[in-house]
Amino acid sequence: MRRGEDHAEQTAITGIREIYSELENRPIERSCTLRTECCRFRLTGKTPHLTKGEALVAARAFKATGRKNLPALPEGDCPFLHPKTSRCLIYDSRPFGCRTHFCASAGGPYARRDVADLIRRLEAIGHALGGRDARPLEAAVSEYL
Repeated sequence: MRRGEDHAEQTAITGIREIYSELENRPIERSCTLRTECCRFRLTGKTPHLTKGEALVAARAFKATGRKNLPALPEGDCPFLHPKTSRCLIYDSRPFGCRTHFCASAGGPYARRDVADLIRRLEAIGHALGGRDARPLEAAVSEYL
């Protein structure tokens, strides 16, 4: 990887983490109970879409677990779920969609008006990395593995 690319990626990672932190500090009541129902994509019919920056953060967190490839999804589960514990392997780095849109038991989806500014920032970081639109989780993250 060239030095400029590394700097751009580090800047993107910092920006994504700042957005996630800002989201956590917003006064929108949430209660993630770690039931993982929202991580069962076939069950919910919803798959998170990630910007290029989010995919980079998720892939780095996944690699930090010692894994190199996303597992097959025979039952339509998120590839970040631990196969035995069903806990998210990258919980602190989980994508924005996992934090805001997919879990009814945590309080349902955030109203878009409450997070639109953060979404625009995520998109801007993704565009700065050369990405276009958000892509389904597995395809987006695979690019960085």
